[in-house]
Amino acid sequence: MSSSPSASDRWTTRKLLAWTTEHFEKRGIDSPRHSAEMLLAHVLGVPRLKLFMEADRPASDLERAAFRDLVERASKHEPVDYLVGQAPFFSMMFKVTPAVLIPRPSTETIVEHIIQHCRRTPGFRAPVIADICTGSGIIAISLAKQIQEAQVVATDISGDALTIARENAKTHGVTDRIDFRQGDLLEPLKFERVKYLVSNPPYISDAEFEQVLPNVKDYEPHLALRGGSDGLKFIRTLIAQSKQHIEVPGQVIIEIADSQKAVVMELAQQAGLENANILNDHEGLPRVLVADVT
Repeated sequence: MSSSPSASDRWTTRKLLAWTTEHFEKRGIDSPRHSAEMLLAHVLGVPRLKLFMEADRPASDLERAAFRDLVERASKHEPVDYLVGQAPFFSMMFKVTPAVLIPRPSTETIVEHIIQHCRRTPGFRAPVIADICTGSGIIAISLAKQIQEAQVVATDISGDALTIARENAKTHGVTDRIDFRQGDLLEPLKFERVKYLVSNPPYISDAEFEQVLPNVKDYEPHLALRGGSDGLKFIRTLIAQSKQHIEVPGQVIIEIADSQKAVVMELAQQAGLENANILNDHEGLPRVLVADVT
């Protein structure tokens, strides 16, 4: 199309999606069609499925104006999830703002592992779980939702992140089983011990951060992304101190960068963790450390 959606012609859902998809493709926006659908569904206040059921529905002037504004912002690599205020994770929707990271599918590997492990392992049926660096609360809330007997302690150094996490917990009906605490890494646990110590900490090194895409680098919170000169500042502390907070038998589960596999395995061995293993994520990349404390 030669003109933008501000034109006076009849802009249907079908036409808006086609134009926007092409527009996003030219600007190198990730998942252009999906992004266009998310924005239009948000503006119209309908589920994405309804876009296809009413493909020839004409947009009003106000709808076109609101949509055009969001498209312009997304074209500058502002994350679509922030623009619509929510993101999917583990078949649920979570509120997200620039105070928290946007959920990634790789993190679902953590949730899947714990669900399977606690169901098949004696002594883990009603676990106490600590989710360190909880952010928007996706891990803590997903686990509380899936493991009815679980109690979760979720910590984060950011008060703004915890506000979002508490809202998400309320939305998904698990507020009564998650204790949100503000503090640095393991400090809020004090002397408590848990069955699962889990974390998706900041792990991007200073060198790798220079290569991070603008939709992440310019918009997502650096506090939740950057892990120091080698990316291991927080991972190193979590591994070294994990045995102090894990009930025997128990497990530590930490998301890492795939480039950190070898050194993380060495850190686990030095800390006296047993049966250390790195799980592959949905893309087949080594992304999650799992180790036992026995």
